[in-house]
Amino acid sequence: MRTVIAGGHGQIALRLERLLAARGDEVAGIIRKAEQADDLREAGAEPVVLDLESASVDEVAERLRGADAAVFAAGAGPGSGAARKGTVDKAAAVLFADAAVKAGVRRFVIVSSMGADPEHQGDEIFDVYLRAKGEADAYVRGLDALDWTILRPGQLTDDAGTGLVRLEARTGRGPIPRDDVAAVLAELVDTPATAGLTLELISGPAPVSVAVKSVAGN
Repeated sequence: MRTVIAGGHGQIALRLERLLAARGDEVAGIIRKAEQADDLREAGAEPVVLDLESASVDEVAERLRGADAAVFAAGAGPGSGAARKGTVDKAAAVLFADAAVKAGVRRFVIVSSMGADPEHQGDEIFDVYLRAKGEADAYVRGLDALDWTILRPGQLTDDAGTGLVRLEARTGRGPIPRDDVAAVLAELVDTPATAGLTLELISGPAPVSVAVKSVAGN
């Protein structure tokens, strides 16, 4: 299986690349800076240098051709201003989804955020972020050519993963190690029966594979 990840140098993406490569999958990560390439190679991923804020749909689709799945894990980051929430968290996600459609890649997983909502009110940076993520999610939901799954993790931590999670349409707020988010993504990529679902994720009682199987087909 070949998976292409947008935001390939992100903390969750690097973990996901390691997991996919370790199980024998082919994985490529789209990065903005060439100097990030070695980190991807160490994770077992093929680095693809492409700026999603300036690339065309055709350019992105070219990088996606032949893939079995696409994962959008890019983000403007906590230090970025309101403008980049629009250009990365919304526009780059929309671009990546359109490119997946153009390249014929049906399986599409997007890493969103708990509380993402296109109607979210407020002008603080985090309000703009939640609105941008919500608008991106809404756009992806409208694409019939994609077998999409939207994953909305709770509060991300760098604690060691436990492999135990709660994955449901509504979980309520709570923490989740990035290790466990990556493990759930690896399982979701391989579980097209979760297509059409928007799922919240926090730490919980169920092993990752059991949690994903329990929502598959719902």
